[in-house]
Amino acid sequence: MKQVLLILWMALALQLQAQLFTPESFIQQVKQFHPVAKQAAIQVEKAKADLQTARGGFDPSFNFDASNKTFDGKNYYYYNNPELKIPTGLGGLDIKTGLESNGGKYLNPEVSAGQTSYLGVEMPIGKGLLMDKRRATLQQAKIFQSQSQTDQLKMLNDLLYSAYNAYWQWAGAYQLFSIYHKYYQFSKDRLRLVKIAFDNGDRAVMDTVEAMTQVQNYEAQMTEARQKINSASLELSNYLWLENDSAYQLPIQYFPDTVQFVMTVNDQTVNALLSRSANENPSLKAYSFKLEALDVEKKLKFQSLLPMVNVKANLLNSGYNVIKGVDGNFLQNNYKWGIDVKLPLLFREGRGDYNKSKLKIQETNLEFNAKKWETENKIRNYYSEANLLQQQIRSVQSVYNGYLVLFKAENLKFYNGESSLFLLNSRESKLIETAEKLVNLRVKYFKAKYAAEWAAGLLK
Repeated sequence: MKQVLLILWMALALQLQAQLFTPESFIQQVKQFHPVAKQAAIQVEKAKADLQTARGGFDPSFNFDASNKTFDGKNYYYYNNPELKIPTGLGGLDIKTGLESNGGKYLNPEVSAGQTSYLGVEMPIGKGLLMDKRRATLQQAKIFQSQSQTDQLKMLNDLLYSAYNAYWQWAGAYQLFSIYHKYYQFSKDRLRLVKIAFDNGDRAVMDTVEAMTQVQNYEAQMTEARQKINSASLELSNYLWLENDSAYQLPIQYFPDTVQFVMTVNDQTVNALLSRSANENPSLKAYSFKLEALDVEKKLKFQSLLPMVNVKANLLNSGYNVIKGVDGNFLQNNYKWGIDVKLPLLFREGRGDYNKSKLKIQETNLEFNAKKWETENKIRNYYSEANLLQQQIRSVQSVYNGYLVLFKAENLKFYNGESSLFLLNSRESKLIETAEKLVNLRVKYFKAKYAAEWAAGLLK
């Protein structure tokens, strides 16, 4: 009896303080405050940080080389050589400029004494001309930044699918409780009237027993339904978070959107879902970014098939003004240049790396084709399931309408003394059984409907 009073009290509290909690407001809250949604946004910020790191490979650098040796009262040498290096990213070209102040009794003959300056370039003309590690890292970082936005959508797609399932499971549990509570009230009223009729000698004692049994049956069903609501509410609470990253339980006065719960309309055709999935599905778009990154890697590995030929040339001048007095005659007599050449004889390492990069692209294309076909079939399967459930719902709804007419007619005959309580309870039980089936079918329908959109990658 205490359980029944508790259930009735909770039902009364829900009616007095009821507040509609729509799926739209629920999902909006999930997207804004759920930790997984925030983690998805962090992935984008991390990719931006990686891009900034990659751009650091083209930052100008300042180097300073200084050394001095004095021994036994003799100044052997001193070197003071600051240098500024500016990578351009144009064909691997680097610009270098620096100042030198060198001297001493035992100065290296290759080093110019006194104050000098230089301006020069270093550039590969073989390996590294079209692609090098710095440029490859930067290009891949840009690709991964775009991919991070796709990864964010994929995480949201998975999160919202689970959230929608939790919401409609809660809505179904709420509907079941409402049904049992409604007929519990009917059965209580019927028991009261049967007892009056028994006291007046119009009903047998077995009628009061049967009426009481029906009340007790609904009490048990309401208790079970309340347990289902509690479980569904706790599951839904996993998705309820506030802006300050604190979670909270679903308030007891909240109730689901019962209008949408009885709606079963697919607003998209399967072909529309397939078309949108091909263009928007983050799981499929991720393969495009992966292939782009692998193509950059292939270009980098191709450089290993080329000989390493690096040239460098410097314009030299005395003093700290490197361009002072520069003319044609000056250029012919004040320069320094060099060339570095390295040529592997068999290129086995380069050929192996390049072939491996091509195989990675081939492997990824095969994965992409398999994933695309698997995704399309998932969409078709879930869409077909949702359509079949729609048909079932229409059929069961028609059956329910028929049972409702029979129940109302039987109820009227019972109160007119023309029918038995057994027959009325039988009609009522069939009606509730069909109502239960309708609720379960609607929950399944929403799960299949959102599963089709989830498979297409459209929940965001």
